[in-house]
Amino acid sequence: MDAFFASVEQRDHPELRGKPIAVGGNKERGVVAAASYEARKFGVKSAMASKIAAQKCPELIFVKPRFEAYKEASNQMMEIFRQYTDLVEPLSLDEAYLDITENKKNISIATDIAKLIRTQIKVETNLTASAGVSFNKFLAKVASGFQKPDGLTVITPLNYERFLQQLKIEDFYGIGKVTAQKMHAYKVFNGHDLLSWPAEDLTRIFGLKSGTYYYQIARGIDNRAVINNHIRKSIGGENTFENNIIAFEAIKDEIITISKIVSNRAKRNDTKGKTITLKLKYFDFIVQTRSITIHEFTNDEDEIFKTCIDLLNQQYPLKSLRLIGITLSNLDNDLPPEKPISIAQYLQLKLNLNEI
Repeated sequence: MDAFFASVEQRDHPELRGKPIAVGGNKERGVVAAASYEARKFGVKSAMASKIAAQKCPELIFVKPRFEAYKEASNQMMEIFRQYTDLVEPLSLDEAYLDITENKKNISIATDIAKLIRTQIKVETNLTASAGVSFNKFLAKVASGFQKPDGLTVITPLNYERFLQQLKIEDFYGIGKVTAQKMHAYKVFNGHDLLSWPAEDLTRIFGLKSGTYYYQIARGIDNRAVINNHIRKSIGGENTFENNIIAFEAIKDEIITISKIVSNRAKRNDTKGKTITLKLKYFDFIVQTRSITIHEFTNDEDEIFKTCIDLLNQQYPLKSLRLIGITLSNLDNDLPPEKPISIAQYLQLKLNLNEI
């Protein structure tokens, strides 16, 4: 979907159409969940600190998120997808992979299906979507963002090599700002440059997992299947504060609250975990995580709380905090993902991608 949250707001509030808007946060603090294309012209992006966004675009209008409206539009979109295939793999509220090799409407050309879906989304939701069509997930993902907004890009076995060689390195899915800058330092500016690097050099510089991934995507290789039932590896909760906190008692109170949230979510799913992670984001946006793996599986809020306090005491924050998060992982059973994906998970996906 194109600028999903912002587009829903502009659809439902005509006075916002054609204006630069940011969903989430305000001029002083918070994080931009989505920016309209009018705001993006000024450099405003999702996951950007609201204060920075306001500096980039003084006329930026901040809009309070309406999560139920976004979920409703997301459900409409996913329902449209499932009219064509059951192999739908959501990435977030506004995006999904579809395997339409065998589809419910027996349409033989994938591009025709993409056109039908985009038209149906426009008619039923009054929103626009961009699509990428290709023979694997990586190429389809790259293609989906190539002609936004309201675009359709097709990458075939005949043109994928030329397409990738001309693609800027920062436009490769999975290569974020930091990695792109590092690649620039090694004179890698596009797919052609990346293609010239042997696997051993990429793994030496970027590590085995990432280096192997970069080697493969430069060649358009991605053998992952589209699956409609991911396994959830962790359960967590976090809170961003209206005002930064530094006092130990204030931090302790927040950890109590979040421990209870995580415990309740684990109990609701009848699961326990061994690894407890405490996440701290400071006023300067630096993120620090501390983890410990305990001997027995647990979902007890008191044990989660005490463990997090122990992790906190290893180095009491010397700077004020804007966010605290707790995650329970190394679970004792496999869980399907909660649906629909929460706004916190959506933003974290965006943040993680920007940090790769």
